[in-house]
Amino acid sequence: MLNIKIVSWSLGLFAAISFVLCVIYGLIVPANLRMAAFLEMVLPAFKWLTFWGFCLGLIESFLYGAYVGLVFVPIYNLLTRLWAAPDVQK
Repeated sequence: MLNIKIVSWSLGLFAAISFVLCVIYGLIVPANLRMAAFLEMVLPAFKWLTFWGFCLGLIESFLYGAYVGLVFVPIYNLLTRLWAAPDVQK
């Protein structure tokens, strides 16, 4: 069984760290290789290279990751209960 709190926080932090790495990548590579257009499409109200855009993107990324955990864990735990083989005790 998965713990919803641990999985949601883990996925939220993973998404937030991935967002920061994408922004750093975008600052290093030439303009035509940046992920700015993609980030602006998937993160509502995100604007590339603004302080508030970065903060909003970081928060949205964390919330998207946490949402995945909040949805995934109950489904996983339900299916584990339904389909897992019973423990055989000696």
